Amino acid sequence: MNSKAAVITISDKGAGGQRADTSGPALCGLLRDAGWEVVRTAVIPDSLEEIKAELVQCADVERVPLVLTTGGTGFSPRDVTPEATLAVIERAAPGLPEAMRAESMRITPRGCLSRGAAGIRGGTLIVNLPGSEKAARENLLAVLGALRHGVDMLRSGGSADCAAPSGRRTPPSMDAWLREAKARPGAGKAGMYLTHNGVVRETARRQVREGAGDAAPVKGMRFGYDPAKVDAAVEETRRMEGVSYVRVWLNEGLLEVGDDIMYALVGGDIRPHVVDALQFLVGKLKAECVTETEL
Repeated sequence: MNSKAAVITISDKGAGGQRADTSGPALCGLLRDAGWEVVRTAVIPDSLEEIKAELVQCADVERVPLVLTTGGTGFSPRDVTPEATLAVIERAAPGLPEAMRAESMRITPRGCLSRGAAGIRGGTLIVNLPGSEKAARENLLAVLGALRHGVDMLRSGGSADCAAPSGRRTPPSMDAWLREAKARPGAGKAGMYLTHNGVVRETARRQVREGAGDAAPVKGMRFGYDPAKVDAAVEETRRMEGVSYVRVWLNEGLLEVGDDIMYALVGGDIRPHVVDALQFLVGKLKAECVTETEL
């Protein structure tokens, strides 16, 4: 129920049939890859009243837990999506646009020019994204992991402990990751990509590493990680010779045998560099960034 989403494209030219909408479908694809069900899409003009009406329809009538808009967040006189959003929300969620602008600033100094807003209306979280497909993708990926927990808190009927493990997360799509990697600027420098997928195994660590024959089978695992250390490990890997792309996903909470622990994707110029970088990254993550307790 909490995994339903709407994607609203706001564009005069898109609504008038003068330009094909690529940002909306791109966001729908990212959402579906992350386990969301997209139940409503629309393309509407840059009209304050029409945007407000669409947001109210999604929140009050359709009762969609998550609404993403794309477009109308710039400096043009017709860019009124933030104003429409602020007019209908009841509580602001400033951390989301702050995180997205911070991510955009790592890519382009113009990232600070986005005026996107985010907030809550009833049981619906509304988030503004930029209009270009590339920027919309980058901004959504910056906060996608947090959106589900935010919606779960919003729909829980009570307070939630943000510091507590939130339970296992939905694994990413490697196909989607590779599409993103190959579509980015500078992707032509990568001659190959290697992935790593770690899972919870039934065989106890003590048996694997020490040959202990009396180790009982593993029933599950409590898994967590330090985001700052993970970011540092990714940056260190990215600086290695020949490496042009690094991406990591980590699970958290109480996991079962067979659940995914981590995904890593490394792209680079030649096989030796990519192999070395992937081995370094996975070793760094397991040795310094994660906590895992077998059950």
